[in-house]
Amino acid sequence: MSKKVSTAITQADTAVKAENVTKTFTQWQRENAGKSIIKNLLHPQKKIVHALENVSFTVNRGEFVAYAGPNGAGKSTTMKLLSGMLVPTEGEISVLGLSPYKDRIKVMSRLGVLFGNRTELWWDHPVSQSFEWKKVVWDIPDDVYKRNLEKVCELLDIGDLLKTFARELSLGQRMRADLAMMLLHSPEIIILDEPTLGLDVVAKRQMIEFLKRINRDDGVTIIVTSHDMDDLEEMVQRIVMISGGKIAYDGSFDGLRDITGNLTRIRVTIANGSSPFINAGNLISVDNGVFEIEVDVTKHSIKNLLKQLSDCDGISDVEISKAPIEKVIAGLYTAWK
Repeated sequence: MSKKVSTAITQADTAVKAENVTKTFTQWQRENAGKSIIKNLLHPQKKIVHALENVSFTVNRGEFVAYAGPNGAGKSTTMKLLSGMLVPTEGEISVLGLSPYKDRIKVMSRLGVLFGNRTELWWDHPVSQSFEWKKVVWDIPDDVYKRNLEKVCELLDIGDLLKTFARELSLGQRMRADLAMMLLHSPEIIILDEPTLGLDVVAKRQMIEFLKRINRDDGVTIIVTSHDMDDLEEMVQRIVMISGGKIAYDGSFDGLRDITGNLTRIRVTIANGSSPFINAGNLISVDNGVFEIEVDVTKHSIKNLLKQLSDCDGISDVEISKAPIEKVIAGLYTAWK
């Protein structure tokens, strides 16, 4: 089940390109009991794991793209290939026209990478010292460093954190500081692996709004992975989905909903508690006079649904919304197994 986005682009428009990329890993199989120990020594066995199989996609400059899939699908492997941390077994990857593993220094000078469960901050030093270290090691010009530092301090609200030791930061504060540090050298592309992992509501909002802003105002190309589909639907214009190491979908969130049927939720509040009659929907919950009904609007029009509701007595409120994207994605993951 696949949908491809077809666009005519030039080499100059291309930020990232993967062509027929395959990545395999070797896992040695061992047992630590009885005769198996000797067997392992004499005839060691290995298992070949295909993390990615013939993966191809293109990301244009200025795009904000989600790269999503279930656990073990190959998301982190792809991110590591794009940043030059791994080398493909087969196929080619280019970032801004360069090979991320052959030209890693050139690529990293124009690329920013942030993994949600890791930090580049010096743990027992103030945040500002980590920033200064990057300025020196990356040879960031004084004017660029000053301009970017002022910008990230304002937009990410980290000015008060510069003198704080990294180990004393909350998770949300550390993520903002890591994001700020990643942007000090003005990367043209940023790769984010689970950037909102573990963040509270306020910290997550700050992260999302900042990413949307630098993409919109500065034209920074962003590729992001996350298991939080609500966050992704709000942020990105396009989602590439991977399953079992293969591209399963490439398109919009609306297109995802069309694949599974455009599921819509109708919440009906009835004062007398009697159940509304809608012959086109499935009743999924009842709570104190509030009935939630799920309907596929590709098969049944909203106009017809409202007409049926108008014939019900005692209705005091009606809410219509799209089904949660998490439910849509979960259905696809199940179908792709």
